Amino acid sequence: MTQSVSCGEALISLLESYDVDTVFGIPGVHTLDLYRGLAHSNIRHVQARNEQGAGFMADGYARLGGKPGVCVLISGPGVTNACTPMGQSFADSIPVLMISSTTASYSLGKGWGCLHEVTDLEAVTRPLTALSATAGSPDDLEELIGQAFSIFASERPRPVHIAIPIDVLAQPVSTTWQRRVVPAPPAPAGSAIREAAALLQQAERPLIYAGGGAVNAAPTLTEIAERLDAAVITTTAGKGVVPDSHPLCVGGGIVRPQARDFLAQADVILAIGTEMSETDSFVERLTLNGQLIRVDIDSRKMNDLYPASIGIVSDADLAARELLFVLGAEIQDHNTASEVAAVCRSLVDELTDSESRHICMLNVLREILPGDAVIAGDICQVVYTGAFAFPVEQPRQWHYPAGYCTLGCGLPNGIGGKLALGDTPVVVLAGDGGFMFTVQELITAAELRLSLPIIVWNNAGLKQIRDDMAHRKIPAVGVDGINPDYPKLASACGCKSNRPDSEAAFRSAVTDALTAEVPTLIEVFEDSDWLS
Repeated sequence: MTQSVSCGEALISLLESYDVDTVFGIPGVHTLDLYRGLAHSNIRHVQARNEQGAGFMADGYARLGGKPGVCVLISGPGVTNACTPMGQSFADSIPVLMISSTTASYSLGKGWGCLHEVTDLEAVTRPLTALSATAGSPDDLEELIGQAFSIFASERPRPVHIAIPIDVLAQPVSTTWQRRVVPAPPAPAGSAIREAAALLQQAERPLIYAGGGAVNAAPTLTEIAERLDAAVITTTAGKGVVPDSHPLCVGGGIVRPQARDFLAQADVILAIGTEMSETDSFVERLTLNGQLIRVDIDSRKMNDLYPASIGIVSDADLAARELLFVLGAEIQDHNTASEVAAVCRSLVDELTDSESRHICMLNVLREILPGDAVIAGDICQVVYTGAFAFPVEQPRQWHYPAGYCTLGCGLPNGIGGKLALGDTPVVVLAGDGGFMFTVQELITAAELRLSLPIIVWNNAGLKQIRDDMAHRKIPAVGVDGINPDYPKLASACGCKSNRPDSEAAFRSAVTDALTAEVPTLIEVFEDSDWLS
């Protein structure tokens, strides 16, 4: 910049210097100076139909694509609408930058009844972010944006919210803001790596438990598993870190009791890139009988519900590389593959009728899709089943945000992810109940002309809660209701639709949707004859 521009314009230029190429949002009277900057930048703006959709799209862009997602919102309702996706990003360690306006600096905290007023906006977003801050002047933004990208690069990558008063956004800026150098992620202590290697080499039943924080360590972890002859169990976020087809891998089976029983037999467990949360296994506490080595970028994980015998605060990839080097070339043999095969076979024992129907469709879907296809899953029963029954070969191919477990994330996550991944096939998988939370974003997907199959599993209501009520002998209340005519709804939003009544029709519908010029809503009824 060689002449004076507004703070909002300068901020957009600064974001470009951090390689931001896409932002999601809805313009408002309080963000006009940001949009003046967007109009003259190379950054693509995606207009969501609700700020919740914008937040989920930014989350999906980061979650599927692996680089920070950005949304631009007004104060008040814009921020509060986006708090739900921000909670999801916080729970799952997804790097999302929310930039919002706020009321004029001279009115902050005074409760004057200004437009879009929240008397303490930082207090609203602080529990959902790694950093929540308000810029007191234009000069603050160069530092705050630098802090945001430093958090994303070198800490647990949780969301950041930066609020800018409307009078600050309009102020002139005559200097050129510079991108700041971000720090490298933390490396492991050599002594802890040596202790971990020695413990693993002495183990009779070593096991690797890998989470979403280990996605960048995928090839190295596979080598470690092979050298130790160690079984691998992943969380849902860690699916694909070691290929599900690998003879040592149980995949995302931790949701099944058979996998948890197998975990309990391990004498040494290497837990890497996972907080070992309740929402990975959906049991209150895992049974661990072996010594626990924890590798995590978050130091607080070393002494939480599962205290570490050896704690390694480090980026997962750096720690895995060091560990592989220290382990050396010797290959262990514990006859692990045969045990893993037995566990994998047992994962599909004692299925409910619904789970059997899920697997019927998921098996066909796996056959249809290219090997690199990515699933953006909503919170629904068919996705719960897919966590252990849908095989993937690479990390970031299966997405099911179990941490915050908020319905409605699937479609906007898929939109953001598709924009991040380009030609890579992306498929949305949602239940009829959750799909209606963000159904308006069909219009956004159509406007973008995305080749996006959207599979809606219709079980006529909130079936998980209906099943839970039945299990506890509670009469069904609030779980049944009418659905729209999905084909007509899709057409009204500029999308195609299909209601396959056979396996062949389903195959054709998905195949066609992968190359269609607009999104395709594919409605699958759980009670369809072809799923029996």
